[in-house]
Amino acid sequence: MSVAEISSSLYRAGEGEPVVLLHGFTGHWRHWKPVLADLVPRYEVIAPTLSGHNGGPAYPSGMGLEKVADAGDSLELHLDELGVGTAHFVGNSMGGALALELAKRGRARSVVAISPGGGWEPSGPEPQRIARFFARQMRMVRVSRKQIPRLMRRPGARKLAMRDIMRHGELIFPADAVEMSLDPLGCTVVNDVLSSLRTGRGHLEELDKVAAPTLIAWAELDRILPLATCSARFKREIPNAEFRVLPHVGHVPMWDNTRLVVKTITDWVDAHLAPPVAGDLSLASKSPS
Repeated sequence: MSVAEISSSLYRAGEGEPVVLLHGFTGHWRHWKPVLADLVPRYEVIAPTLSGHNGGPAYPSGMGLEKVADAGDSLELHLDELGVGTAHFVGNSMGGALALELAKRGRARSVVAISPGGGWEPSGPEPQRIARFFARQMRMVRVSRKQIPRLMRRPGARKLAMRDIMRHGELIFPADAVEMSLDPLGCTVVNDVLSSLRTGRGHLEELDKVAAPTLIAWAELDRILPLATCSARFKREIPNAEFRVLPHVGHVPMWDNTRLVVKTITDWVDAHLAPPVAGDLSLASKSPS
């Protein structure tokens, strides 16, 4: 039995095939809290806080952050340090983009990308809109940081404050809402990512190199990365990817409908588990003498 490791920089628990959970931009591994109790009994679950994010490791010195591939380099380095080779990758938003980036490099046994970033048309308006959204978010959090703990005590205030990332913010615990609201203040790579978006370099490239079994699962009511404007390239460019819509949920759907997200993950991962080794099969086939 493996021993759980839980800190601000990493959640790791369970045994079996490795499933790596990757959170979104300005987030934290805690975004995955709703699904952990269901995933840990089935797999080794590794949920790192991404480099340069609140509580996570520092973004590597001297490593640029001009495009998604650069963030992929940082993540690969982090996984190497954790002793994680290939794994099933489950990512949300920027985490979904990173899951696909690692799949291009042969690190993924399978991918579940939930409303992944980087799939907009590079020459379209989406990168600028997304950059404006996160810049506005950062300003609002800085101005209201002292009031947030008090405001999040009220269900109505939680629903309003969390409306861009979930439909039912009123249902989450106030402490979780406070942590999620304040996490962006600890993200040291905000300006680098916004610069990448504004200069048209924040999209995923060479999606045709994604060879792992891939599920693109889009939150139907996503306000940050709308289905209509941010998904077309994934459908068009990833060979044999399966695409489905997660009904009635927002951008971080683990909190809106935990059961649906757990089933989406487990059905896909279980369908792509490594087959038993030949020795195990031969032993299982032998009848007792």
